[in-house]
Amino acid sequence: MKKKISYSWALLAASAWAGGLWAIGYLAAPILFQTLADRQLAGLLAGRLFTATAYMGIVCALYLLAYYFFQAGKQALRLQVVRVVLGMLLLTLFGHFGIQPIMADLKMQALPLEVMQSAFAGQFRTWHGVASVIYLVQSLLAIMLIIKVNVPNPSEGG
Repeated sequence: MKKKISYSWALLAASAWAGGLWAIGYLAAPILFQTLADRQLAGLLAGRLFTATAYMGIVCALYLLAYYFFQAGKQALRLQVVRVVLGMLLLTLFGHFGIQPIMADLKMQALPLEVMQSAFAGQFRTWHGVASVIYLVQSLLAIMLIIKVNVPNPSEGG
């Protein structure tokens, strides 16, 4: 029963992480920018949603790693699902703690102007593009995560 419960939590963690990435990045954020006339407010709200998604992803990744290492020991590193989780986690950490602070700094330097109306627009566009590519890669890896986490026993090729 214990293994079934922990597997259920692993499935829930993977689903929450993937669903959060997709819902925030491809539904909520675009709707904010389409709906709100104030682009700074839309960016602020989207940023908070992306921050929440990043922290949720970190928690989910840590649970998934613990689950697979508990189930398979050192052999967990050979599992494709673990490599996917590690890849997604590294991208989350790089995006949130590497790129987002750079973008926030560019916004601060642009004040009182909106960053896209300032001399920092080009740099901001570049970093936003990098962040978008990273997010896309994470979103695609999330597809693999959902497929692979559906194998309840790591020894069966999860």
